Amino acid sequence: MAAVLCQPCFSEKNITQQQTSVDALFSKFSKDKKVTHVKIGGFIMLLASAFTETKGTTGVEVFSFDECDESVKEKLNIAINNLNDSSFEMLISTTQNGEKTKVLVKIKNDYINEIVIVAGGSHPALVRIKGKIKPDDFQNFSNYMK
Repeated sequence: MAAVLCQPCFSEKNITQQQTSVDALFSKFSKDKKVTHVKIGGFIMLLASAFTETKGTTGVEVFSFDECDESVKEKLNIAINNLNDSSFEMLISTTQNGEKTKVLVKIKNDYINEIVIVAGGSHPALVRIKGKIKPDDFQNFSNYMK
């Protein structure tokens, strides 16, 4: 019995409606030329720790979509809605004025190894913070930001 495959089943729209992991999200949008991508790690983080407390942070990655077409922002918003990564715990998920924000953390051996912040809506952004961060340090930061 021959299998029949429907071409529309493999369209861009259907692919973006599938569940998205954090790594896939960052990988997909790192390829767009209009996405502003800043990555700080290694030597620069070591240098920064000489001047300020980095609280175990070893790298920061930020994607800004301000210069992107609306179609790219819409694809990001769909991917954010479909974000589902079992290696992360959802810390915050909120929607205000159509702007969806999620904060996810990856915890290993009582340390936060990764914090991911995704913001959708009209001014979307992706932020990834890596390191070996004590939960108390993150809580102190959260309290400071209130």
